[in-house]
Amino acid sequence: MIPFTPPALAVQAPYAPRPDLDAGHYLAALAEAGRRLQQNPNDALAWAAKSQALSSLQRFPEARAAADRALALQPGLADALLARGLARAGTAIAQRNLGSLRKALDAMDDFRAAAKADPTLQDAWMSLGLAYEMLPGILGGSTRKALACAESLRRVNPSRGDLLQALVLVQEDRWHDAEPYFGRALATAPGDPEIVAEYLDSLDSHAAKHALGEAGKNARLLGEAARLLPPVAWSARAVSAASDADLNAGRPDLAWQVVQAHLGHTDAPSLLRLQLGKVAARSGQHLPEGLAALDQVLREPLEGGSAGYAGAWWRKGQILKALGRTAEARQAAQQALKLDPKHRGAEELLESLGRD
Repeated sequence: MIPFTPPALAVQAPYAPRPDLDAGHYLAALAEAGRRLQQNPNDALAWAAKSQALSSLQRFPEARAAADRALALQPGLADALLARGLARAGTAIAQRNLGSLRKALDAMDDFRAAAKADPTLQDAWMSLGLAYEMLPGILGGSTRKALACAESLRRVNPSRGDLLQALVLVQEDRWHDAEPYFGRALATAPGDPEIVAEYLDSLDSHAAKHALGEAGKNARLLGEAARLLPPVAWSARAVSAASDADLNAGRPDLAWQVVQAHLGHTDAPSLLRLQLGKVAARSGQHLPEGLAALDQVLREPLEGGSAGYAGAWWRKGQILKALGRTAEARQAAQQALKLDPKHRGAEELLESLGRD
């Protein structure tokens, strides 16, 4: 007689939200954190992950509350300190006033504490390094400290450390010094869409224009976008960056085509639909199709990013204005300002339309 052997109990994998957050899969990270919090409302790491995802979705008050909950449950948790710093930094950027300086300083304190609590937390070093570089010296900013963060990050992830060093040097208008670090990061991690996207974005910076000239910069944008995209074409972030490169180089036709070619094959189609709206609004081409893409963005969950729903309403307003639908364009600009009261583009659009 064969003895009965009970089935093995399923072993649940440890909760690890960082890969989704690092990859920009914020909706997935938010959903998973929500599921875990339903099972255990005292899961500090899930609260921290929820906070980071909410910040990426520009829902900063909710993000701050979630980070505070995580830290109340587990003081000193690196992911929670990073989350609170991101929420504070996002709030400071959104407010854009003198009172926001205190939040920026508090955010830098959080990033510093997060990196100390867990030196392997890559986003803490990246955020701290950029904060050191962007803040003026009177508020604790320091290029030397920013480059030290790049060195610390390089010990954890060599390619991301090189990326941070390149970004700091770009801010210092040292394009030729930054290029070798971009090159090394791209060679070490050709499949990292964040590195590809940041490099392409930086190719349209003042530093690149100053070093290469307008024509040289545009030629590099077109060539590098075509060269670097194939290994990371699954990433909406990278596809959007390649599209922006073509658009900024004066080729809106290519900018539209690259998005259309990859729309059904990326990790975040909502971001690519937002990009279609951007290309249409800036170029004046494909206006009906761009408007339809933005309408779909505004009906569905939008993956995190710098534009968000306010940006989608703004681009919709620009397209409606170009189509001669002035009243609707004004309503779209007003809706953008409800979501972001200091959205400069929406303010300028509304001024151009009149506020009646």
